[in-house]
Amino acid sequence: MRKSLAELSVGIAAALIWAMLITPAVSFADSGSVHPARAGSCPDIQVVFARGTAEPSGPGRVGQAFVDSLRSLTNGKSVAVYAVDYPASYDFLRAVDGANDARQFVESTAFSCPQTKVVLGGFSQGAAVIDLITVPGQATFGFGDPLPNDVADHVAAVAVFGNPSNRIGGPLTAISPLFGYKAIDLCNGADPVCSHGNDVAAHRVYVESGMATEAAQFVVHRLTADNPPVG
Repeated sequence: MRKSLAELSVGIAAALIWAMLITPAVSFADSGSVHPARAGSCPDIQVVFARGTAEPSGPGRVGQAFVDSLRSLTNGKSVAVYAVDYPASYDFLRAVDGANDARQFVESTAFSCPQTKVVLGGFSQGAAVIDLITVPGQATFGFGDPLPNDVADHVAAVAVFGNPSNRIGGPLTAISPLFGYKAIDLCNGADPVCSHGNDVAAHRVYVESGMATEAAQFVVHRLTADNPPVG
C-alpha cells in the first residue's frame, strides 16, 4: 500500500535522526577535487554527489572514496565531481535545498555538455537528496519534481549509500522507474539508517567495508553499457 506524504516525510526524518545520533563527533579531511563542469571543458564523466549529515562542504568521505575508485577504473577518462550545495545539517527539511541544487546542476550539464555521462550519488542524508530527484510521485519535504525524462537519459548511473528510503519505501532500485535499473543502493549490514537493524557502527564504515569500490565497479559497468547520452 502506498504511503502517504505525511508517512514518507516522518519516516525519512526518523531515519535521518538515526544518522544524527550515530554521526561521530570528528571532523573530516578536506576532500578537494571539487569543480563543476564548464562549457568548453566538458568531462567524460560528471559525478554529482551529496554528502552526509554534518560533513563539511565537498563530496564527503564516502563520496571522495567513491570518486577515487571510479577514477582508478575508467582508463584515463576525465572524471569531474560536483559536490551538491546544501547544508547537510540536522534540519533535515533542508534536504530539499540539495535536491533543487542537484537538479539544476544536472540540467545545466545536460544542456552544456550533452556527451558527458552523469553519475548521481549520495550518502545518508545525501542519498535522500538523490531520492528526491529520481523517484516520481513522492513529494517529500515539499519537493516533488524529479528529473524529466529527457534529462534522465543523460544519467548513466546512480550510487547511493546508507539510504533512509530503504526503511520506509524500499531501495531506489525498486521505487524509481527511470533510474532503478541503473542504480546501486548499498546498505552496510544492519545499519539502522537504511535497515531495521541496530548496528550503529555500520553507518560509519562504508569506505572500510569496500562499498565505495563496489559502487564504482557497478558504475563502470553502467558507463560501458549501451546507453549513450542524448545529444
